[in-house]
Amino acid sequence: MTIGFGRNRRAAFAAAAVAAALVLSACGAGGRPDEGSGSDPGAAADPGITATSVKVGAHFPLTGVAAPGYSEIPTGAQAYFQFVNAAGGVNGRQIEYVFRDDAYNPTQTSQVVNELVLQDQVFALLAGLGTPTHSAVLDYLNSEGVPDLFVSSGSLLWDQPQKNPMTYGWQPDYEIEGKIVGQYVAQNFPNARVGLFLQDDDFGRDGELGARRFLQNQIVAAERYTPGNTDVAPQIAALQAAGADVVIGFNVPSYTALSQLQSLRLNYRPQWIYSNVGSDPTLVGSLLARFSEGAVTGAGMLDGVITTEYLPGVDTPDNPWTQLFQRVWDEHGGEGELTNYRVYGMSQAYTFVQALQAAGPNPTRAGLVEAVERAGAQFEGPWVAPFRYSADRHAGISGMEVTRITGKTTESLTPVQVTDNGDAPITEATTQPAPPPAGGIPDVRPGS
Repeated sequence: MTIGFGRNRRAAFAAAAVAAALVLSACGAGGRPDEGSGSDPGAAADPGITATSVKVGAHFPLTGVAAPGYSEIPTGAQAYFQFVNAAGGVNGRQIEYVFRDDAYNPTQTSQVVNELVLQDQVFALLAGLGTPTHSAVLDYLNSEGVPDLFVSSGSLLWDQPQKNPMTYGWQPDYEIEGKIVGQYVAQNFPNARVGLFLQDDDFGRDGELGARRFLQNQIVAAERYTPGNTDVAPQIAALQAAGADVVIGFNVPSYTALSQLQSLRLNYRPQWIYSNVGSDPTLVGSLLARFSEGAVTGAGMLDGVITTEYLPGVDTPDNPWTQLFQRVWDEHGGEGELTNYRVYGMSQAYTFVQALQAAGPNPTRAGLVEAVERAGAQFEGPWVAPFRYSADRHAGISGMEVTRITGKTTESLTPVQVTDNGDAPITEATTQPAPPPAGGIPDVRPGS
């Protein structure tokens, strides 16, 4: 359940670029057989791939307490794959996308991933969601040689290429988010007494690690909650008693709502800063209404909350990437509207298409992983900063911007900040995302 996305406030791109991306007829998804290949065409194929199809699997909480919001991610990915398939697929292969429900239960995750690998015989796993859930299948996927691409979590666990060579992160990890938030607080609230509200797992620990690099001397309390225990009264009371006037939360959306309601009961009004994971106004607003039994409606309590972003969202309809994803959803989506969670899923699917193209017209599992190591740092898409992929790094997006929630949208507080783990400096991004390609489908050449 620890994923995140954003609603980037970058200026709209030129109208000509928008028109080119959204009006021109869709082109093929790329790959040129005369420019290299991922394997010997005569060799026995890996599971999940034929001359006409490639099967990709995923695990998500489609039911249970984690389903609100997160169950929409695979519907976005599915819509984008259908969009690509309608344009001819990748090297003539249709992408078959199979996602199963794990209810955010690690035991169930192990069961459904076993089914995806052994029964469905997927070629690769894509964007499995959650730190505790995906951790349960990390060793299995690597021991079986299954590409484990673009995990839906910012844990540092996915960037261990020597130990887990098949696994890649995707979104900014929680440590670099903590660093970027920590620097912002140190610069803009230098006299603040800072409290931390943390999920008691890698999510909270990694975020705390980054924040303490800048705020060690300002932090007066660090309170942790156990997922599943919905009573956060002791933690919020302790933050209030410590005099924390800025509170940084590395928590999931349900605990954003719970912390806000408990603060309301205590008349405690610090400056709240929530990780990107926990700050989607639409979802948090619905959770506030549910948890308060209708006493609180909408997301007005989040006005003024500070957060981070690394993707465009549905509240930026002039952004060409949002326009592309709206077109994809209108043409290939199911029930409901385009949401930020569906944008997240489409963005991951867009990344996977580039990886498959880079692997050549005859990809193998090993070749797919090698292609991301070789070409992934150059993949382009809606994300605001480059990936950190190489033979030595399987880390995802390298930066984000700090924003403030204002009603149904956000305003930028900083330019996009780029960094890496440890004591790597934080610098301002020097480029912006390129607009979508004509037809909305990438075209990465093998060997690029």
